[in-house]
This record gives sequence, C-alpha cells and structure tokens, in this order.
Amino acid sequence: MMEKVDTYPIYVEPFHVDFTGHIFMGVLGNHLLNAAGNHSQRRGWGIGALNESSHTWVLSRLSIEMTELPCQYEHIEIKTWVESVIKLFTNRNFAIQRPDGTPLGYARSTWAMIDMTTRKPCDLLSLYDGDILRYVVDEADNVCPIAGHGRFRFRNAEKVRSIHTYYSDVDINGHINSIKYIEHILDLFPRERFEQQSLRRLEIAYKAEAYMGDTLCFYQQPVSEDEMDIEVRKNDNETVCQAKICFKKHTL
Repeated sequence: MMEKVDTYPIYVEPFHVDFTGHIFMGVLGNHLLNAAGNHSQRRGWGIGALNESSHTWVLSRLSIEMTELPCQYEHIEIKTWVESVIKLFTNRNFAIQRPDGTPLGYARSTWAMIDMTTRKPCDLLSLYDGDILRYVVDEADNVCPIAGHGRFRFRNAEKVRSIHTYYSDVDINGHINSIKYIEHILDLFPRERFEQQSLRRLEIAYKAEAYMGDTLCFYQQPVSEDEMDIEVRKNDNETVCQAKICFKKHTL
C-alpha cells in the first residue's frame, strides 16, 4: 500500500531569495503547492487526471508559520499529508524542515474541488467512491503544531494601492494565481520592514476568483505593531481574498 506522507527535497536557488538572503514567501508557497500537486498526482487525484472529468483543485485557505526562513543555497525538505476530508473541503498539512529533520516551519491548507464548467464545489466523498479517504493520515502520527486558520473582521480598513492584472498573474485555471496575491500583498510593505523583521506567519483566505484585466484594490487594517490584516477587492467591489501578515524581529 502506498505511503500516505510524501517528502520532497528543495534546493534554495540564488534567484529564489530576497535581498536578505532568505527565500521569498511566494517561492516557498509555490514549493508547498507543488508538493501538494505531486502528492495528489501519485494517488490519482492530480489536476491532469481530474481535468479529464472537468474537475480541478482550488486553494481556499493557506496558513504558513515559520520559526526560520531557509537561506540561499540551503537544502530543505517539504513533507505533506492529508489531515481530513469534510465533504466539500480537504485539509492538507506541511512540514518545512532541514534534511536532518530540524523543523523550520509548518503550513496548513484547505482545498476545494470544483467543476470547471459550473465553477461550483464538488462533494469529495461521492467522487471515485470516496477513494480520497484512503489517504487521510492520523494526526497523532504527523502533528502540525501551528494554529488553524483564523477569521477576519474588517471595520476601518484603508485603501493603500490599486494594481492592474496581466498575463503573468494568471494560472492554468484561468484566474489570478493564488501565490500572486501573496506576492502583491507583501509588496505593500517597505524595504525597511524586511531589513528589521522577518515573516513569522502568513494567513490568506480566498473568497472569489479574479481574472486578467481586473483591477486589484488593497486595503490595510493594522492589528498591532507587528501584525496587519489586508483585504483585496477586485475592481474596488467584490472581495477576492483576505490576509494576515505577522512579523517578528530578526534573531541572531
């Protein structure tokens, strides 16, 4: 029987790091999504197989919490496993670690499968006779110690930026790529923030789809000195995603 947990080696290339020498969070996010895709594909639930029946995966929530960001030229590993399946959603976890098992951080994600024609979510338990349940891992065997996804409440958010969307923002599903939102959100912060602090936690919840040509409007709501909530609206109307960014001072 196939193992339920996969581990993928990653090498941090020089063009994957920022001016501090640490991996871009967007690059790390892409590695997480690639690990998820490869894990699913090996078990018959990859996008290629699903597209044949007009289905695809979409990311609903992603939370990443890091004690230490990988550096240039560093070898790391990403472990991934399915924690649970609840009808319309599946929860997948990740461990980011060094090859000797030293933890660098963890991530939690929630996914939905949609019908590519209707764009509506599908009942995961009814597809392929519930085969996906065979890959759920007992949490006692693979612990993900970070907090789950939180909730967002925007009351006095201030609009700080609007950007247009172009070809390079769009992914294979035809909408704005989920990691592109993370990159655009982090671009809201000045260089000095990253010189003095590092990212401790990032949460993002995807609410609706945006497409090439839409204008993305960014609203900020400070929570504390080291924490900011951000809402992204397309064409200054519909909310497409909400995020929380938490920083911490650099450790020596």
